[in-house]
Amino acid sequence: MLFNSLSFAIFLLIVFIFYWFATKGNLKLQNILLLVSSYFFYACWDWRFMFLLIFSTLLDYFTGIKIHEAINQRKKLFWLWLSIGINLGFLGVFKYYNFFAESFADGLSLLGFKANLSSLQVILPVGISFYTFHGLSYVLDLYKDRIKPERNILTILFSLVFSIANSWTNRKSNSSFASNC
Repeated sequence: MLFNSLSFAIFLLIVFIFYWFATKGNLKLQNILLLVSSYFFYACWDWRFMFLLIFSTLLDYFTGIKIHEAINQRKKLFWLWLSIGINLGFLGVFKYYNFFAESFADGLSLLGFKANLSSLQVILPVGISFYTFHGLSYVLDLYKDRIKPERNILTILFSLVFSIANSWTNRKSNSSFASNC
């Protein structure tokens, strides 16, 4: 679904009507509607990557809580590196695997070796760098005790999928969104 398509215009009209009239001003319902609508819109591009986005968000949510609750530095580091490793692993596979595989094969061919490395025939998930680094900045801020973990799962999911400018790291604790989810 493209922004300049008829299907998007119909989708936007439906979401608009539900947002203003069916939710009757209930901010929690409005935010849930926007979250579900955003996931639907993302899934229209390729539904399989929606699960990657949700998994990455939930990973940062749970590792963030574990980092905050850790009783010693070693456990904090474990949860931090778990989040970093999995998130950068996804980014590496989807964004950089083909580049490194082709570069390695080219380097071997300069040395006289023929390498038949297969490349991944996958499409790059939309926004993977953004949501990977957005999530990692959240986890790193928790590790450095700059912020407290967000306990409301809707706030975390919404923040990432909706890509609001008022991100986790600079959101005020009394923002209307955070207090109404």
